[in-house]
Amino acid sequence: MTYWLWLAALSAVFIVFERLRPRDARQGLLRPGLATDLLYIVLNGHWLGVGLAHLTESVARALDVALAAHGASIHLRVAAAWPWWTQLVVAFVVLDFFQWSIHNLLHRVPALWELHKVHHSIQVMDFWGSMRFHFGEIVVYKSLQYVPLALLGFDHRALFVLAVVSTAMGHFNHANLRVPMGPLRYVFNGPEMHLWHHAHPSAGPGNVNFAINLALWDWLFGTAYLPGDGVAPARLGFADIESFPRDPLRQELWPLRLGATPVPAPAAPR
Repeated sequence: MTYWLWLAALSAVFIVFERLRPRDARQGLLRPGLATDLLYIVLNGHWLGVGLAHLTESVARALDVALAAHGASIHLRVAAAWPWWTQLVVAFVVLDFFQWSIHNLLHRVPALWELHKVHHSIQVMDFWGSMRFHFGEIVVYKSLQYVPLALLGFDHRALFVLAVVSTAMGHFNHANLRVPMGPLRYVFNGPEMHLWHHAHPSAGPGNVNFAINLALWDWLFGTAYLPGDGVAPARLGFADIESFPRDPLRQELWPLRLGATPVPAPAAPR
C-alpha cells in the first residue's frame, strides 16, 4: 500500500474521530484556513522522506559494495542486520529526539523562526493543520532524518512504517479531540499538550511543549507545560500574526523578506 493511501485513510479516520469526540464542538469541518491546510497536507506528506529513504538505501548498498571491492573493513549499513522491528523502535526514538532538538531551535533562532511561522499561523486547530509547514523546513527535516538512517542500513520498509506512524501521531497531536491522556501524558504527546505549544503569547507561555511524538523530552528538559485537564488557550498564533499572509504562495515567499529586513540576534544570556 502506498503512502498516499495511508494518508487518505488516516485523514478519513480523524474526520470521524473529531466529529465523535471534539474538544471544541463549535468547530466545524469547514473552518477558516481549511483550503490552505488541504494544499499543505498534499504537498508536505511524508512522501519526501519515504522517497529519500528508498533512494538512499540503494546508494548505501552501492557504497558498501565499492568499499568491499577495495578491501575496506568498514561497512556503512551497520543496522542492516538488525530485525526490522528493532530498526523501527530505534529510528522512532532517535528521530524523535532529533526532531525535538530541531524544533527547539526553530523557535529560538530568528531566521529559522521565520520559516516556522508558517506552521504557527494556524489559528483554528484540527488534524488538517498537522502538515502546514514551509517546504524549506520539510526538505531540511526529511533530509536530516531519513538520509542518515538509510545510509546506516535502516530498511526502507521500516522507515515507511515510521512515516505512517509519524503521520498518525501528527494528526493526533493537532486534532480537535478531547482525549484524557492520564499518566501517558508524561510519555506521549497529545492534543491538549500540543495545543499549548501553539498558544498566542497573550494566552500562554512561549517556548514550551516542543514534543513531536514523545512528550518525555519536554518533561525531562523542563519545557513541558500543561495547566490542567480541559483547559485550553483562548487564542492561537504568534505576536504579529495579523500581518502574516494567509495564502500558501505568499507564506512560502515570506522568508525571502529576510534579505531586506534585518533579523535581530537572540538575546545574549546574562
